[in-house]
Amino acid sequence: MVEDLTFLAYRRPSLPVGDYTIKVVQDLRSVAPATAVDATTFETTRTFSVSGDRFTLPPGTVRSVFPPDGGLGEHSSVLPHVVLDRTTLPWERSAYAASATAPPWLALLVFSGDEQPPRKTVTLGTLASGGASIPAPALERGQNASDPVNVIDVPRSLLVSIMPGPDDLGRLAHVRRAGDETAVVIANRLPAPGVSSTVHLVSVEGRYGASGFQAGPDTPGALVRLVTLASWRFSCVSKEHTFPYLVRALAHGGRPFRLPDSGEPAADPFLRQGYVPVAHTLRQGGRTASWYRGPFVTGDSPADSRFGVRTPDELLRYHPSAGMLDIGYAAAWQLGRLLTLQHTTVARSVHTWKRRRAMADGRDEPSGHPLDIVGIDDTMPDDVKDFLDDLARLRGVPYRYLVPDERLLPVETIRFLRLDPRWIAHLLDGATSVGRVTRADAERDRLRPPPVDTSPVTGALIRSDLVPGYPGLLVDGYASADESEPLRPLRLERLSPTVLLCLFKGVLGRLDLRQAPEEQHFGVEPPPEGQAAGRFGKTLRAADGSPGPSIPSQSLGASGTVPVTALSNAMAAALNVSPSTFDSAAFARQMIETAERVTFLRTS
Repeated sequence: MVEDLTFLAYRRPSLPVGDYTIKVVQDLRSVAPATAVDATTFETTRTFSVSGDRFTLPPGTVRSVFPPDGGLGEHSSVLPHVVLDRTTLPWERSAYAASATAPPWLALLVFSGDEQPPRKTVTLGTLASGGASIPAPALERGQNASDPVNVIDVPRSLLVSIMPGPDDLGRLAHVRRAGDETAVVIANRLPAPGVSSTVHLVSVEGRYGASGFQAGPDTPGALVRLVTLASWRFSCVSKEHTFPYLVRALAHGGRPFRLPDSGEPAADPFLRQGYVPVAHTLRQGGRTASWYRGPFVTGDSPADSRFGVRTPDELLRYHPSAGMLDIGYAAAWQLGRLLTLQHTTVARSVHTWKRRRAMADGRDEPSGHPLDIVGIDDTMPDDVKDFLDDLARLRGVPYRYLVPDERLLPVETIRFLRLDPRWIAHLLDGATSVGRVTRADAERDRLRPPPVDTSPVTGALIRSDLVPGYPGLLVDGYASADESEPLRPLRLERLSPTVLLCLFKGVLGRLDLRQAPEEQHFGVEPPPEGQAAGRFGKTLRAADGSPGPSIPSQSLGASGTVPVTALSNAMAAALNVSPSTFDSAAFARQMIETAERVTFLRTS
């Protein structure tokens, strides 16, 4: 599934930040011959303020960053970027002191290795004190001198070498539309290879003048203070930690959800069906080893129609050939019962519902009764239905029941699986067993078990650094090798920081892993081997998206900065368009690198 991706140069707010006055005047006059009133003028004046974020950002404003926070991939040819949830944010204020159309007030700065400035917290009242250069802010309505603000103090000599110029700022922010709209701010500096880098989203509100960024006096050891609104850290270590390498590594380890054969003839048939040996404490206190299989299977499920049981021991299955018990369904039943008892409100609803159902089943309505008899509502309550629906999707089921042996899901692997509808049925049967005491109760529940969808559900478990490193990871399932039969996802959810569960309605024939549009990054092409370092190239896109011309080799700045304006002009010349029309949207379209997609296909 491919989304349309649209770039917009900017999205300015309808009303810029500031104080406003509105005056309303109404003239009342006679309109002959219908009315006759004295001429009167009514007027009133009201003031209001439009406020906006300035020194801090609300939680959730930063939707994603790239390279990923804590990432270890090789990103030395990538321009870091941040995706913001509010599309107007970069243009709500101005880099110039007084201009509604000036460049954005946000800049993304990259500090590599020992350059990383420490972050500290000061108050707005002390922002301009402490020896680092920063203009004292004029506080707006709602801002107080005691408000905390995070700052970094950067050596002036470093800052002037990495701070983008005013023309660069305008090309380093744009709006991206892919389903919804987000704002994107791009850095102008490539991270240094082999070291860690820290990226800061800083405010440059009112810090630019006719000559560019106002860095203050140029004195030995001078520092410049910047307000930092967000930051993250990553390292350029190895290509093996980048998205395509991580996913391709999963492809090499794609297997069914089972342990390898042991060489023991009595055990291997169980292992091939996804069973694992587990320690089992018997009800009488004895200890043994039994076979356990959770809801994920690799083959057919054993026939078992024993529902409405009163104890989990009724679901134990003995295999004489192996001399061991199968406790899978018994464990599912007991787990369902315990989960219901853990949710006391649901347990009370189950008990009340089943009591009403027993009353409805046992009512003997006499014939010829002169009065209408009010019916007993024995429909399943909504909270019980929602609880069972969640259980059917394995929500609330402990991880240990899903992956009983760590060897089933090693590090950096993907395991394909099928959901056992009978395991789910026993889980729900146990969940509704509250109040099942007598044999009559059990028989009533056996005749009316909880509804279970027995249509196929398939999917995959992924355990990889890919899960925390790429939170916007997209997973698509299809019934066939092409994209003509997309499957409806039932659950795409993290089970742990590094484990992702993907369940689809239907039989999975193809699974795609890809990055979301906002995870697509901006990059340049490093020089070929044998050519001098400090230069870069870029292959452009034609209007139809196909590969276009390449620009002449460009030189990096002394600190690894990309000359954004010169690069933009070179792109415009190569595409034969006017530089004045080559805005931030056109620049982003040429700079963005297409995210890779890895496809897994069922072979049998």
